[in-house]
Amino acid sequence: MTNKIVLKADSIVKYFYEPVKFEVLKKVSFEVKRGEFVALIGKSGSGKSTLLYVLSTMDTDYTGTLELNNEVLTNRKQNELADFRNRNIGFVFQFHYLLPEFSALDNVMLPALKLKKKSKEEIEEAAYKNLGLLGLQEQALKKANRLSGGQQQRVAIARALINEPAIIMGDEPTGNLDSKNTQIVFDIFRELSKERGQTIIAVTHDDDFAANCDRVIEMRDGVII
Repeated sequence: MTNKIVLKADSIVKYFYEPVKFEVLKKVSFEVKRGEFVALIGKSGSGKSTLLYVLSTMDTDYTGTLELNNEVLTNRKQNELADFRNRNIGFVFQFHYLLPEFSALDNVMLPALKLKKKSKEEIEEAAYKNLGLLGLQEQALKKANRLSGGQQQRVAIARALINEPAIIMGDEPTGNLDSKNTQIVFDIFRELSKERGQTIIAVTHDDDFAANCDRVIEMRDGVII
């Protein structure tokens, strides 16, 4: 693992204005290195999910500076950020957000087809490879709605990897899974960080999941404790 910094947040301040003005993130600063597997924890309302949305560039209404993959992303235009996200960030949410009528393979290919950096054949080959990595090669041509919940979440991880992102961000990635599938997904993330140097930041309420990550960042009342 190199010590290269992939993500740097510096003095991130964020307010909510409804029902009253409220400081939800209070000068949050931290760095994440390449290949680190980081859990973001804290009680409901601690600011962890809000922080993840700022880090993911989906929420731009904050002050402070955000750097990802050596690019300063603060004050960029929305279309620039959308392009940056597709190239550099893979997302795994609590719900898989697969297109139900599409096959597992098609779902995995979508972000790469949108990026248009490789030919369709190259993208298909990479998608098969990712599904194989996650033990799903046999399920590649099955429609997403014919897969089990655990399989659907693994397809979502394969999709998150397709553009070889600098970082994977997970928002409760095991929140809808039973303990067996939670362990499978955790083991996949662990292997990705150890074997492929994949950087992962996951918001989780699962104490066991967090305890086994490389680092735990705990939040309380909008600050890292």
